[in-house]
Amino acid sequence: MDNPGNGIAGFRLTEHTWMTELGNWIDAISPDGRRAGALLFDPKIIGLPGVRDRVVHTVMTDQRLVLAGLTGLIPVADVVAAGDQVWLLTAQAVKPTLSDLIAAGPVDPGGAASVLVETAQTLLALHAAGVTHGSVHPGTVVITAEGAALLSERGLSDAIRGRVSPRERDAAGWASLARGLAASFGQSAPRAAELFERAASAASTLGLATARDTLVNERGLLPDGRIGREGLARAARGRSAFAQPPSYARAPIAPPRDEGDIVTLLHVPGPSAGPVHFGPGVGTQEQRPETTAERIWRAGRGEAATEHRAGRRAGRREGKVSRARRRRTILSTAVFAIIMAGAILAWFTLSDSPDLTVKSINVVAPKKTQGCNSAVVVTGTVVTNGAPGEISYEWRKNLDKEVVKGTLRTRADQTSYQVPLRWTLRGKSSVKATATLRILTPGPVRADKASFTYKC
Repeated sequence: MDNPGNGIAGFRLTEHTWMTELGNWIDAISPDGRRAGALLFDPKIIGLPGVRDRVVHTVMTDQRLVLAGLTGLIPVADVVAAGDQVWLLTAQAVKPTLSDLIAAGPVDPGGAASVLVETAQTLLALHAAGVTHGSVHPGTVVITAEGAALLSERGLSDAIRGRVSPRERDAAGWASLARGLAASFGQSAPRAAELFERAASAASTLGLATARDTLVNERGLLPDGRIGREGLARAARGRSAFAQPPSYARAPIAPPRDEGDIVTLLHVPGPSAGPVHFGPGVGTQEQRPETTAERIWRAGRGEAATEHRAGRRAGRREGKVSRARRRRTILSTAVFAIIMAGAILAWFTLSDSPDLTVKSINVVAPKKTQGCNSAVVVTGTVVTNGAPGEISYEWRKNLDKEVVKGTLRTRADQTSYQVPLRWTLRGKSSVKATATLRILTPGPVRADKASFTYKC
């Protein structure tokens, strides 16, 4: 990885990194010594025409929503350019994710319900503001040390693809979260698993608000009858060591070396303004640019005031002519909107869809040794190119000859799916159990496996 020195814009980079479809995420330490995150965008993606501008617009939209009081999103501190590199810097850590916690062991039902309720509430708030997330899956749900569930990468997947995801895509991603959490319970909480399955179905058919209310109103089906963050907080704190090595946690933040010319991208320069350049950790605060909605609102007020004054001076006949003109304008606008909506719908309907391809698969199993008569959930994550179609797969287990076959229906533009395997082991023995997931179609055949230890 080609990092500018050992930091970027005052953020110190650790050695813990992981890849996503956007690029390379890195655990970082902010200038004030707190855990943070840094995303180095894949240069092949961010360099495509229009992608950088769309990413900047997406982040600025998030910042305005957060300033307006919306909670539930990982706050973005800045987007900066360093030569050909583009970095997104977050104001807090983006690890551990829900995917990390599931891989470490089952999430307690009360905590899982808390994740679903909080993420549903955040998605509903985004939808009310006129935007969507576009890529809801366990890897974009961050669990804080307090057990809160925050969404990361809001809108970035859409920004790099030049699309706007519908609300139904968010609902489908949330439903997949609920089903994945239900599967992680195994046989330990069957009533909670059934509740989560019903909430997932409600999200797909009746919407996220109904799904959220289902969990809240029927929380008596959870093992302790309540929705709580305590278990999540403990699990998140237990995973923090791997997200922030102790050497970085204890060491004072040294003044970073010269990083070269760092340019913040989160501003709209005026007629005579150039790019805002700054050294490590030093930025420039600019007045927030006026949005399109604000310009229309302000222009509308001015026009209304002008018409009001003119109306007072004009006679009755001029008022009738003005009202007739406005009616014709409104009618023309409505007809134009209908025509455009039909054209857009026809374009989406008639445009060619790419063939479904599987980009990657990843299988995770519990790392802890499993005791007597354990019901283990091994989770496979399948990442596609976002095209609709059908995936056929099979699970193979090294301890017997059973082959578990299945099919997965993919949705347009959804890229990540979970395929769980429930494996119950009984009897007294000490063995290494290995589960292998094979994607059969569409080809080529792909496989990945994970192992856990059973000791009784």
